Amino acid sequence: MKIVKYIFFLAVLALIGITVFIATQNGNYRLQKTTFIKVPKEIVFNYINDYRTWDQWFDLNSNSKINFVFPENTIGQGGSLSWNTANGYGSIETIFVKENDSISQKIEESNTRATSAITLKDSLGGTKLTWTVEGVADFYTKIEAAFSGGINSYIGSIYENSLNNIKAIVTKEIRNYSVTVIGEVKMDSIYFVKQTATAKVKDVHSKITPMLQTMQKFFNNGNLVMNGKPFVIYESRDVVAGTVTFSVCGPLKEQIFVSSPSDVSIGKLEPYTALKTVLKGDYSHRNKALKKARSFINQKKLIENTNLKTIDVYDISVAEDKSPSKWVTEILIPVIPTVATQPLLKPAPVARTLPRIEPPSPVSNTSVDEN
Repeated sequence: MKIVKYIFFLAVLALIGITVFIATQNGNYRLQKTTFIKVPKEIVFNYINDYRTWDQWFDLNSNSKINFVFPENTIGQGGSLSWNTANGYGSIETIFVKENDSISQKIEESNTRATSAITLKDSLGGTKLTWTVEGVADFYTKIEAAFSGGINSYIGSIYENSLNNIKAIVTKEIRNYSVTVIGEVKMDSIYFVKQTATAKVKDVHSKITPMLQTMQKFFNNGNLVMNGKPFVIYESRDVVAGTVTFSVCGPLKEQIFVSSPSDVSIGKLEPYTALKTVLKGDYSHRNKALKKARSFINQKKLIENTNLKTIDVYDISVAEDKSPSKWVTEILIPVIPTVATQPLLKPAPVARTLPRIEPPSPVSNTSVDEN
């Protein structure tokens, strides 16, 4: 009996000793993980800049089920993501963005805080993606790390695994796309809300994505329902400056008026005929779709109507599906009609007034080479 007591006493002492040892260990850490992805950095940036994709690849090194929570704003500066597990909770928020270059974040998990910096660099036909994290581990993390090779090894595995997941997903998803020329379609008259911006060619899609979120917020706040899918009108291009002016639009069921001053305006599409081309896949393949569409125009001896604007309709976007290979974009190039066509959009008759919309915060995509 005494032997059992002694063994128990020694076990308690050993446990206390281990606990004291772990508690007194330095919990400060700074780690840096890097991977190389054979994809242009604009595409990689656009993918990771939206927290709606993070549940596909962010590895929290948790043995329990992870519940990700997405707020209204998930893109660019001010965008965030939170999660909870059986062992605790956490969140990550973007505090600074430089488009197609870097993302700075703050991370909170249970009682710990950390800062994070993701950088993207052009490198040998692809992107060098680096993730740097600094923070202080709590007691629970120190215990986990003690049996996993130390703080840097334990926490570092989260970011190393996450980078590997990004590489695997982006590489596979970007390669998977298709372009189909449908033919001529008729667009009926319709009213729409629009917000216009100008951006460098390579930054266009990184601007469009948060503006789409803001447009949806406008509809929600005004108790409106979009009369179809959101779309983008490519207004003009400045070849010398290398910029594109575009409008992000939400189709209306009825005409409305917005109070002045306002960051949005109301537009109206008059009926016209367009050549419809469907791109299934990431927006980076838009130029290929445009090339195929214009080749069809030449083969069929159609005449492009240059008095009107090219429109992209976001039939399936990241809001509906997180996999870029499943995104569907309808590209509509105005043409002089040659055959009977079917209506694409519905008209909208009446009017009411809504308050002004706040502009999207500056955020940080793929190249749009033609309009």
